[in-house]
Amino acid sequence: MKISFHGAARTVTGSKHLVRLDNGKKILLDCGMFQGLGKETLALNSEWGFEPREVTHVILSHAHIDHVGLLPRLVKDGYAGKIFCTPQTEELAKILLLDAAHIQESDAIHINRIRDKQDRPHVEPLYTEDDATEVFSLFQSVKYEEEYKIDDDISFMYTDCGHIIGSAAIHLKITENGKDTRISFSGDIGRYNDLILRSPATFPQADYILLESTYGDRLHNMLTPATDKLLKFIQETCIVKGGKLIIPAFSVGRTQEILYLLNRLDTERRLPKLNYFVDSPLSIEATEITKHFPECFNDAVQDLLKKDEDVFSFPGLHYTRSAEESIALVALDEPCVIISASGMAEAGRVKHHIAHAIDNERNTILIVGYCEPHSLGAHLRNGNKQVKIYGEEHEVRASIGIIESMSAHGDYKDLIHWTECQDPAKVKKLFLVHGEYEVQVAFRERLMQKGFKDVEIPEIHSGVEL
Repeated sequence: MKISFHGAARTVTGSKHLVRLDNGKKILLDCGMFQGLGKETLALNSEWGFEPREVTHVILSHAHIDHVGLLPRLVKDGYAGKIFCTPQTEELAKILLLDAAHIQESDAIHINRIRDKQDRPHVEPLYTEDDATEVFSLFQSVKYEEEYKIDDDISFMYTDCGHIIGSAAIHLKITENGKDTRISFSGDIGRYNDLILRSPATFPQADYILLESTYGDRLHNMLTPATDKLLKFIQETCIVKGGKLIIPAFSVGRTQEILYLLNRLDTERRLPKLNYFVDSPLSIEATEITKHFPECFNDAVQDLLKKDEDVFSFPGLHYTRSAEESIALVALDEPCVIISASGMAEAGRVKHHIAHAIDNERNTILIVGYCEPHSLGAHLRNGNKQVKIYGEEHEVRASIGIIESMSAHGDYKDLIHWTECQDPAKVKKLFLVHGEYEVQVAFRERLMQKGFKDVEIPEIHSGVEL
Protein backbone atom coordinates (compact mmCIF):
# COMPACT_ATOMS: atom_id res chain seq x y z
CA MET A 1 0.00 0.00 0.00
CA LYS A 2 1.20 3.48 -0.81
CA ILE A 3 -0.02 7.00 -0.13
CA SER A 4 0.91 10.03 -2.23
CA PHE A 5 0.22 13.71 -1.68
CA HIS A 6 -0.97 15.80 -4.63
CA GLY A 7 -2.18 18.93 -2.91
CA ALA A 8 -2.09 20.70 0.46
CA ALA A 9 1.49 19.42 0.76
CA ARG A 10 3.60 22.18 2.32
CA THR A 11 0.82 24.56 1.32
CA VAL A 12 -2.70 25.12 2.61
CA THR A 13 -4.98 24.63 -0.39
CA GLY A 14 -5.53 21.93 -3.04
CA SER A 15 -6.20 18.99 -0.68
CA LYS A 16 -5.68 15.69 -2.59
CA HIS A 17 -4.22 12.50 -1.10
CA LEU A 18 -4.17 9.19 -2.97
CA VAL A 19 -4.11 5.78 -1.27
CA ARG A 20 -3.04 3.00 -3.67
CA LEU A 21 -3.67 -0.63 -2.76
CA ASP A 22 -1.49 -3.47 -4.02
CA ASN A 23 -4.49 -4.83 -5.96
CA GLY A 24 -4.71 -1.63 -8.03
CA LYS A 25 -7.58 0.14 -6.22
CA LYS A 26 -6.98 3.85 -5.70
CA ILE A 27 -8.79 5.95 -3.11
CA LEU A 28 -8.63 9.73 -3.45
CA LEU A 29 -9.14 11.65 -0.20
CA ASP A 30 -10.50 15.08 -1.23
CA CYS A 31 -10.19 16.69 -4.64
CA GLY A 32 -9.46 20.30 -3.81
CA MET A 33 -8.53 23.33 -5.85
CA PHE A 34 -5.39 25.35 -5.22
CA GLN A 35 -6.23 28.95 -4.36
CA GLY A 36 -4.38 32.21 -3.81
CA LEU A 37 -0.93 31.05 -4.95
CA GLY A 38 -0.38 33.73 -7.56
CA LYS A 39 0.92 32.75 -10.99
CA GLU A 40 1.51 29.15 -9.84
CA THR A 41 -2.19 28.53 -9.17
CA LEU A 42 -3.31 27.65 -12.70
CA ALA A 43 -0.40 25.27 -13.30
CA LEU A 44 -1.00 23.49 -9.99
CA ASN A 45 -4.69 23.06 -10.81
CA SER A 46 -3.81 21.64 -14.23
CA GLU A 47 -1.39 18.93 -13.06
CA TRP A 48 -2.87 15.91 -11.26
CA GLY A 49 0.23 13.88 -10.53
CA PHE A 50 -1.92 10.78 -11.12
CA GLU A 51 -4.32 9.45 -13.75
CA PRO A 52 -7.93 10.43 -12.88
CA ARG A 53 -9.53 7.54 -14.80
CA GLU A 54 -7.54 5.07 -12.65
CA VAL A 55 -9.03 6.36 -9.36
CA THR A 56 -11.65 3.89 -8.09
CA HIS A 57 -13.15 5.83 -5.14
CA VAL A 58 -13.31 9.43 -3.92
CA ILE A 59 -14.03 10.29 -0.28
CA LEU A 60 -14.55 13.95 0.70
CA SER A 61 -13.94 15.56 4.08
CA HIS A 62 -16.02 18.72 3.56
CA ALA A 63 -17.36 21.16 0.98
CA HIS A 64 -14.83 24.00 0.92
CA ILE A 65 -13.47 24.57 -2.58
CA ASP A 66 -9.90 23.81 -1.56
CA HIS A 67 -11.19 20.30 -0.74
CA VAL A 68 -13.77 19.68 -3.51
CA GLY A 69 -13.12 22.32 -6.18
CA LEU A 70 -11.49 20.07 -8.81
CA LEU A 71 -14.18 17.37 -8.82
CA PRO A 72 -15.64 18.58 -12.16
CA ARG A 73 -12.18 18.45 -13.73
CA LEU A 74 -11.62 14.97 -12.27
CA VAL A 75 -14.86 13.70 -13.83
CA LYS A 76 -14.13 15.53 -17.08
CA ASP A 77 -10.74 13.78 -17.19
CA GLY A 78 -12.23 10.32 -16.79
CA TYR A 79 -13.26 9.56 -13.21
CA ALA A 80 -16.59 7.67 -13.14
CA GLY A 81 -16.89 6.20 -9.63
CA LYS A 82 -18.83 7.28 -6.57
CA ILE A 83 -18.00 10.38 -4.56
CA PHE A 84 -18.65 9.78 -0.86
CA CYS A 85 -19.51 12.65 1.48
CA THR A 86 -21.82 13.59 4.35
CA PRO A 87 -25.39 14.71 3.44
CA GLN A 88 -24.53 18.30 4.39
CA THR A 89 -21.40 18.27 2.25
CA GLU A 90 -23.39 17.03 -0.74
CA GLU A 91 -25.83 19.96 -0.51
CA LEU A 92 -23.11 22.54 -0.03
CA ALA A 93 -20.76 21.11 -2.66
CA LYS A 94 -23.42 21.41 -5.35
CA ILE A 95 -23.83 25.17 -4.93
CA LEU A 96 -20.11 25.76 -4.37
CA LEU A 97 -19.08 23.87 -7.52
CA LEU A 98 -21.61 25.70 -9.68
CA ASP A 99 -20.36 29.00 -8.29
CA ALA A 100 -16.72 28.05 -8.91
CA ALA A 101 -17.57 27.09 -12.49
CA HIS A 102 -19.40 30.38 -13.04
CA ILE A 103 -16.39 32.34 -11.75
CA GLN A 104 -14.02 30.44 -14.05
CA GLU A 105 -16.23 30.93 -17.11
CA SER A 106 -16.58 34.64 -16.32
CA ASP A 107 -12.84 35.02 -15.76
CA ALA A 108 -12.10 33.29 -19.07
CA ILE A 109 -14.43 35.66 -20.93
CA HIS A 110 -12.75 38.68 -19.33
CA ILE A 111 -9.24 37.41 -20.08
CA ASN A 112 -10.13 36.50 -23.67
CA ARG A 113 -11.45 40.02 -24.36
CA ILE A 114 -8.03 41.34 -23.41
CA ARG A 115 -6.28 38.63 -25.43
CA ASP A 116 -8.36 39.48 -28.50
CA LYS A 117 -6.93 43.00 -28.40
CA GLN A 118 -3.42 41.55 -28.07
CA ASP A 119 -3.98 38.97 -30.82
CA ARG A 120 -3.20 36.15 -28.38
CA PRO A 121 -4.88 32.72 -28.18
CA HIS A 122 -7.90 32.22 -25.90
CA VAL A 123 -7.75 30.53 -22.49
CA GLU A 124 -10.26 27.88 -21.39
CA PRO A 125 -11.82 27.61 -17.92
CA LEU A 126 -10.77 24.59 -15.88
CA TYR A 127 -14.40 23.50 -16.12
CA THR A 128 -17.87 24.83 -16.90
CA GLU A 129 -21.22 24.79 -15.11
CA ASP A 130 -22.20 21.80 -17.28
CA ASP A 131 -19.07 19.99 -16.10
CA ALA A 132 -19.97 20.76 -12.49
CA THR A 133 -23.47 19.36 -12.95
CA GLU A 134 -21.99 16.07 -14.20
CA VAL A 135 -20.56 15.50 -10.73
CA PHE A 136 -23.89 15.55 -8.89
CA SER A 137 -25.11 12.08 -9.88
CA LEU A 138 -21.92 10.54 -8.45
CA PHE A 139 -22.49 11.78 -4.89
CA GLN A 140 -23.19 9.09 -2.29
CA SER A 141 -23.98 10.47 1.16
CA VAL A 142 -22.84 8.70 4.33
CA LYS A 143 -23.86 9.74 7.85
CA TYR A 144 -21.54 10.36 10.78
CA GLU A 145 -20.44 7.42 12.96
CA GLU A 146 -21.71 4.74 10.55
CA GLU A 147 -19.18 2.31 9.12
CA TYR A 148 -19.71 2.18 5.36
CA LYS A 149 -18.41 -0.84 3.49
CA ILE A 150 -17.32 0.11 -0.03
CA ASP A 151 -16.24 -3.44 -0.88
CA ASP A 152 -14.55 -6.43 0.77
CA ASP A 153 -11.25 -4.55 1.04
CA ILE A 154 -12.32 -1.01 1.96
CA SER A 155 -14.62 0.49 4.56
CA PHE A 156 -14.67 3.89 6.25
CA MET A 157 -16.41 5.95 8.91
CA TYR A 158 -16.98 9.68 9.27
CA THR A 159 -16.63 11.56 12.57
CA ASP A 160 -17.64 15.18 13.06
CA CYS A 161 -14.66 17.54 13.09
CA GLY A 162 -16.53 20.80 13.79
CA HIS A 163 -15.05 22.90 10.98
CA ILE A 164 -18.18 23.72 8.92
CA ILE A 165 -21.59 22.11 8.55
CA GLY A 166 -21.03 18.52 7.40
CA SER A 167 -17.25 18.57 7.82
CA ALA A 168 -15.78 15.22 8.76
CA ALA A 169 -12.63 13.32 9.49
CA ILE A 170 -12.28 10.16 7.38
CA HIS A 171 -11.30 6.88 9.02
CA LEU A 172 -10.37 4.18 6.51
CA LYS A 173 -10.05 0.47 7.25
CA ILE A 174 -8.24 -1.34 4.45
CA THR A 175 -7.80 -5.10 4.33
CA GLU A 176 -4.75 -6.17 2.36
CA ASN A 177 -2.94 -9.52 2.40
CA GLY A 178 -5.10 -10.63 5.33
CA LYS A 179 -4.15 -7.59 7.44
CA ASP A 180 -6.23 -4.55 8.45
CA THR A 181 -4.67 -1.09 8.20
CA ARG A 182 -6.41 1.98 9.62
CA ILE A 183 -5.75 5.42 8.12
CA SER A 184 -7.33 8.56 9.58
CA PHE A 185 -7.47 11.84 7.65
CA SER A 186 -8.45 14.86 9.73
CA GLY A 187 -9.85 17.01 6.91
CA ASP A 188 -9.94 20.44 8.59
CA ILE A 189 -10.27 20.43 12.37
CA GLY A 190 -12.57 23.03 13.88
CA ARG A 191 -12.60 24.68 17.28
CA TYR A 192 -13.47 23.08 20.57
CA ASN A 193 -16.28 25.16 22.12
CA ASP A 194 -17.18 26.61 18.71
CA LEU A 195 -19.87 29.30 18.68
CA ILE A 196 -22.26 27.24 16.54
CA LEU A 197 -20.99 23.73 15.83
CA ARG A 198 -20.34 20.66 17.93
CA SER A 199 -16.77 20.00 19.04
CA PRO A 200 -14.62 17.54 17.06
CA ALA A 201 -15.38 13.93 17.96
CA THR A 202 -13.03 11.18 19.11
CA PHE A 203 -12.10 8.40 16.69
CA PRO A 204 -10.76 4.81 16.68
CA GLN A 205 -7.06 4.05 17.00
CA ALA A 206 -5.24 4.63 13.73
CA ASP A 207 -2.06 3.15 12.29
CA TYR A 208 -1.44 6.22 10.13
CA ILE A 209 -2.77 9.78 10.51
CA LEU A 210 -2.96 12.65 8.00
CA LEU A 211 -3.34 15.78 10.10
CA GLU A 212 -4.01 19.32 8.91
CA SER A 213 -1.71 22.00 10.34
CA THR A 214 -3.02 25.37 9.14
CA TYR A 215 -2.60 27.00 12.56
CA GLY A 216 0.03 24.63 13.92
CA ASP A 217 2.05 27.53 15.33
CA ARG A 218 -0.76 29.73 16.63
CA LEU A 219 -3.09 30.15 19.58
CA HIS A 220 -6.36 32.00 19.02
CA ASN A 221 -6.84 34.98 21.32
CA MET A 222 -9.96 34.22 23.34
CA LEU A 223 -9.54 36.93 26.02
CA THR A 224 -12.02 39.25 24.30
CA PRO A 225 -15.21 37.59 22.98
CA ALA A 226 -15.67 37.80 19.20
CA THR A 227 -18.99 39.58 19.73
CA ASP A 228 -17.24 42.44 21.54
CA LYS A 229 -14.49 42.67 18.92
CA LEU A 230 -17.03 42.83 16.09
CA LEU A 231 -19.09 45.44 17.92
CA LYS A 232 -15.97 47.57 18.43
CA PHE A 233 -15.26 47.64 14.68
CA ILE A 234 -18.90 48.50 13.88
CA GLN A 235 -18.94 51.36 16.38
CA GLU A 236 -15.56 52.82 15.38
CA THR A 237 -16.19 52.60 11.63
CA CYS A 238 -19.90 53.20 11.18
CA ILE A 239 -20.87 55.29 14.20
CA VAL A 240 -17.72 57.33 14.93
CA LYS A 241 -16.29 57.73 11.40
CA GLY A 242 -19.51 57.33 9.40
CA GLY A 243 -17.90 54.80 7.05
CA LYS A 244 -18.47 51.35 5.65
CA LEU A 245 -17.30 48.16 7.35
CA ILE A 246 -16.40 45.66 4.60
CA ILE A 247 -16.02 42.05 5.77
CA PRO A 248 -14.63 39.49 3.29
CA ALA A 249 -16.12 36.18 4.45
CA PHE A 250 -16.22 32.64 3.16
CA SER A 251 -19.74 31.79 2.03
CA VAL A 252 -19.78 28.58 4.05
CA GLY A 253 -19.04 28.83 7.75
CA ARG A 254 -17.69 32.33 8.28
CA THR A 255 -20.72 34.23 6.93
CA GLN A 256 -23.05 32.22 9.17
CA GLU A 257 -20.80 32.83 12.18
CA ILE A 258 -20.84 36.60 11.61
CA LEU A 259 -24.63 36.58 11.27
CA TYR A 260 -24.89 34.57 14.47
CA LEU A 261 -22.71 37.11 16.32
CA LEU A 262 -24.79 40.00 15.02
CA ASN A 263 -27.94 38.17 16.10
CA ARG A 264 -26.48 37.79 19.62
CA LEU A 265 -25.65 41.49 19.76
CA ASP A 266 -29.21 42.30 18.73
CA THR A 267 -30.63 39.94 21.36
CA GLU A 268 -28.45 41.71 23.94
CA ARG A 269 -29.73 45.07 22.61
CA ARG A 270 -26.19 46.18 21.76
CA LEU A 271 -26.37 46.08 17.96
CA PRO A 272 -26.24 49.58 16.39
CA LYS A 273 -29.26 50.40 14.24
CA LEU A 274 -27.68 50.25 10.79
CA ASN A 275 -28.17 48.42 7.52
CA TYR A 276 -26.34 45.09 7.37
CA PHE A 277 -25.93 43.51 3.95
CA VAL A 278 -25.00 39.98 2.86
CA ASP A 279 -23.91 40.64 -0.72
CA SER A 280 -23.36 37.16 -2.10
CA PRO A 281 -25.94 34.84 -3.65
CA LEU A 282 -23.76 31.88 -2.68
CA SER A 283 -23.58 32.99 0.96
CA ILE A 284 -27.36 33.37 1.02
CA GLU A 285 -27.84 29.83 -0.32
CA ALA A 286 -25.26 28.43 2.10
CA THR A 287 -27.03 30.09 5.03
CA GLU A 288 -30.34 28.49 4.01
CA ILE A 289 -28.68 25.07 3.76
CA THR A 290 -27.07 25.56 7.18
CA LYS A 291 -30.52 26.20 8.68
CA HIS A 292 -31.69 22.82 7.32
CA PHE A 293 -29.26 20.90 9.56
CA PRO A 294 -29.80 22.12 13.15
CA GLU A 295 -28.66 18.70 14.42
CA CYS A 296 -25.10 19.83 13.69
CA PHE A 297 -25.38 22.76 16.11
CA ASN A 298 -23.97 22.59 19.63
CA ASP A 299 -26.15 22.44 22.76
CA ALA A 300 -26.03 26.19 23.37
CA VAL A 301 -27.41 26.96 19.90
CA GLN A 302 -29.97 24.17 20.25
CA ASP A 303 -31.23 25.90 23.40
CA LEU A 304 -31.34 29.27 21.65
CA LEU A 305 -33.43 27.80 18.86
CA LYS A 306 -36.17 27.12 21.41
CA LYS A 307 -36.48 30.90 21.91
CA ASP A 308 -35.29 32.24 18.55
CA GLU A 309 -36.31 30.26 15.48
CA ASP A 310 -33.68 31.94 13.28
CA VAL A 311 -30.33 32.57 14.98
CA PHE A 312 -28.89 33.99 11.74
CA SER A 313 -31.38 36.86 11.32
CA PHE A 314 -32.04 40.22 12.99
CA PRO A 315 -33.64 43.63 12.19
CA GLY A 316 -31.68 45.59 9.60
CA LEU A 317 -30.35 42.53 7.75
CA HIS A 318 -30.66 42.63 3.94
CA TYR A 319 -29.73 40.05 1.32
CA THR A 320 -28.59 41.35 -2.07
CA ARG A 321 -28.89 38.74 -4.78
CA SER A 322 -28.80 40.50 -8.14
CA ALA A 323 -25.80 42.18 -9.78
CA GLU A 324 -27.82 45.40 -10.01
CA GLU A 325 -28.39 45.41 -6.24
CA SER A 326 -24.69 44.79 -5.64
CA ILE A 327 -23.66 47.65 -7.94
CA ALA A 328 -26.07 49.97 -6.11
CA LEU A 329 -24.57 48.86 -2.80
CA VAL A 330 -21.04 49.69 -3.99
CA ALA A 331 -22.26 53.23 -4.73
CA LEU A 332 -24.22 53.57 -1.44
CA ASP A 333 -22.86 56.51 0.56
CA GLU A 334 -23.97 55.79 4.11
CA PRO A 335 -22.58 53.95 7.15
CA CYS A 336 -23.29 50.23 6.83
CA VAL A 337 -21.83 46.75 7.23
CA ILE A 338 -21.23 44.65 4.11
CA ILE A 339 -20.47 40.92 4.38
CA SER A 340 -19.40 39.50 1.03
CA ALA A 341 -17.40 36.66 -0.51
CA SER A 342 -14.72 35.58 -1.04
CA GLY A 343 -12.99 35.23 2.33
CA MET A 344 -9.49 35.82 0.94
CA ALA A 345 -10.80 38.76 -1.16
CA GLU A 346 -9.43 37.03 -4.26
CA ALA A 347 -12.67 36.93 -6.23
CA GLY A 348 -16.36 37.71 -6.01
CA ARG A 349 -18.28 40.85 -5.16
CA VAL A 350 -16.20 41.75 -2.11
CA LYS A 351 -13.29 42.64 -4.38
CA HIS A 352 -15.40 45.40 -5.97
CA HIS A 353 -16.41 46.69 -2.53
CA ILE A 354 -12.78 46.81 -1.42
CA ALA A 355 -11.71 48.56 -4.63
CA HIS A 356 -14.25 51.34 -4.00
CA ALA A 357 -13.70 51.59 -0.23
CA ILE A 358 -9.95 51.24 0.14
CA ASP A 359 -8.96 54.85 -0.58
CA ASN A 360 -11.29 56.35 2.05
CA GLU A 361 -9.98 56.54 5.61
CA ARG A 362 -13.51 56.45 7.01
CA ASN A 363 -13.88 52.82 5.90
CA THR A 364 -12.57 49.61 7.42
CA ILE A 365 -11.81 46.28 5.79
CA LEU A 366 -12.09 43.58 8.44
CA ILE A 367 -10.20 40.30 7.88
CA VAL A 368 -11.80 37.44 9.81
CA GLY A 369 -10.18 34.29 8.41
CA TYR A 370 -7.15 32.61 6.91
CA CYS A 371 -5.71 34.17 3.73
CA GLU A 372 -3.21 32.49 1.41
CA PRO A 373 0.07 34.48 1.34
CA HIS A 374 -0.41 35.75 -2.24
CA SER A 375 -4.08 36.71 -1.85
CA LEU A 376 -5.42 40.27 -1.63
CA GLY A 377 -6.64 39.52 1.89
CA ALA A 378 -3.11 38.56 2.95
CA HIS A 379 -1.61 41.72 1.42
CA LEU A 380 -4.10 43.81 3.40
CA ARG A 381 -3.61 42.02 6.70
CA ASN A 382 0.17 42.24 6.26
CA GLY A 383 -0.06 46.02 6.18
CA ASN A 384 0.81 46.67 2.51
CA LYS A 385 0.38 50.36 1.77
CA GLN A 386 -0.45 49.71 -1.88
CA VAL A 387 -2.32 46.77 -3.40
CA LYS A 388 -3.29 45.81 -6.93
CA ILE A 389 -6.99 45.15 -7.61
CA TYR A 390 -8.18 44.24 -11.12
CA GLY A 391 -4.80 45.31 -12.45
CA GLU A 392 -4.90 48.79 -10.91
CA GLU A 393 -2.77 50.05 -8.03
CA HIS A 394 -4.70 51.34 -4.99
CA GLU A 395 -3.33 53.22 -2.01
CA VAL A 396 -4.58 51.72 1.26
CA ARG A 397 -6.15 54.57 3.21
CA ALA A 398 -8.96 52.57 4.81
CA SER A 399 -8.31 50.96 8.19
CA ILE A 400 -7.49 47.25 8.15
CA GLY A 401 -8.90 45.24 11.03
CA ILE A 402 -8.27 41.62 12.02
CA ILE A 403 -10.23 39.24 14.26
CA GLU A 404 -8.08 36.13 14.69
CA SER A 405 -10.44 34.34 17.08
CA MET A 406 -13.10 33.83 14.40
CA SER A 407 -11.07 31.23 12.52
CA ALA A 408 -12.89 27.97 11.79
CA HIS A 409 -9.52 26.21 11.93
CA GLY A 410 -8.36 24.92 15.28
CA ASP A 411 -5.11 26.30 16.72
CA TYR A 412 -2.29 24.00 17.79
CA LYS A 413 -3.99 23.17 21.10
CA ASP A 414 -7.17 22.16 19.25
CA LEU A 415 -5.17 20.04 16.80
CA ILE A 416 -3.29 18.28 19.59
CA HIS A 417 -6.56 17.83 21.49
CA TRP A 418 -7.95 15.98 18.46
CA THR A 419 -5.08 13.48 18.63
CA GLU A 420 -5.43 12.83 22.36
CA CYS A 421 -7.81 9.91 21.81
CA GLN A 422 -4.87 8.08 20.17
CA ASP A 423 -2.04 6.05 21.67
CA PRO A 424 0.99 7.70 19.99
CA ALA A 425 3.02 4.51 20.36
CA LYS A 426 0.57 2.70 18.07
CA VAL A 427 0.68 5.37 15.33
CA LYS A 428 3.34 4.20 12.86
CA LYS A 429 3.56 7.53 11.04
CA LEU A 430 1.80 10.89 11.21
CA PHE A 431 1.78 13.07 8.08
CA LEU A 432 1.33 16.83 8.35
CA VAL A 433 -0.70 18.27 5.47
CA HIS A 434 -2.66 21.47 4.77
CA GLY A 435 -0.15 23.95 6.17
CA GLU A 436 2.75 26.21 5.34
CA TYR A 437 6.10 24.47 5.74
CA GLU A 438 7.55 26.73 8.46
CA VAL A 439 4.38 26.27 10.50
CA GLN A 440 4.52 22.51 10.03
CA VAL A 441 8.13 22.32 11.21
CA ALA A 442 7.18 24.06 14.47
CA PHE A 443 4.08 21.90 14.91
CA ARG A 444 6.05 18.69 14.31
CA GLU A 445 8.13 19.48 17.39
CA ARG A 446 4.99 19.83 19.53
CA LEU A 447 3.62 16.51 18.27
CA MET A 448 6.88 14.71 18.94
CA GLN A 449 6.84 16.08 22.48
CA LYS A 450 3.41 14.44 22.81
CA GLY A 451 4.89 11.06 21.92
CA PHE A 452 4.44 10.77 18.13
CA LYS A 453 7.78 9.34 17.05
CA ASP A 454 7.56 9.60 13.26
CA VAL A 455 6.09 12.87 11.96
CA GLU A 456 6.62 13.52 8.26
CA ILE A 457 5.99 16.66 6.18
CA PRO A 458 5.44 15.37 2.61
CA GLU A 459 6.29 17.33 -0.51
CA ILE A 460 3.89 17.79 -3.44
CA HIS A 461 3.48 14.60 -5.49
CA SER A 462 5.70 12.61 -3.09
CA GLY A 463 4.73 9.07 -2.13
CA VAL A 464 5.34 6.81 0.87
CA GLU A 465 5.04 3.04 1.23
CA LEU A 466 2.89 2.09 4.24
